[in-house]
Amino acid sequence: MILNHRPVVENDLHAICAFPRNEDELFFAYPKATYPLTPPQLLEAVRRRSDSTVVEDDGNVVAFANFYRWETQGCCSIGNVIVSPAARGKGVGRYLVERMIDLAFARYRAIEVTVSCFNRNAAGLLLYPRLGFQPYAVEERRDKSGSRVALIHMRLRNPN
Repeated sequence: MILNHRPVVENDLHAICAFPRNEDELFFAYPKATYPLTPPQLLEAVRRRSDSTVVEDDGNVVAFANFYRWETQGCCSIGNVIVSPAARGKGVGRYLVERMIDLAFARYRAIEVTVSCFNRNAAGLLLYPRLGFQPYAVEERRDKSGSRVALIHMRLRNPN
């Protein structure tokens, strides 16, 4: 795989909408959305958030994320993280989150970067600590069926 990243464009939305294979996967990436994800729902997130970014492999969009909070010399919070099913387990998620971290530290001079992950999202729970994120809080939430879930908040402090 030869990965690169760039800002999202409207033509990317259909591809990204196909990434969540079920309601749970969509909930992990975008809890406010309704399954199946549609371009208008995703466009709403892109418009309300900052630095919406895609990862490409050989010209194909394989991952997406953005910031739902972006503060100069403060905190940047990564959200809407999702990887194409065909690209999972190949380092694409790691590449994407590393680029978002780089962006937070370089563009916003962030003091810290945060990410939140639901307890049933094993891939995220395994990835984020490998990148240096440490849990700092757990929040009770409800999934789409009303069941209790834990949202684990993690942070990575700027080493500089």
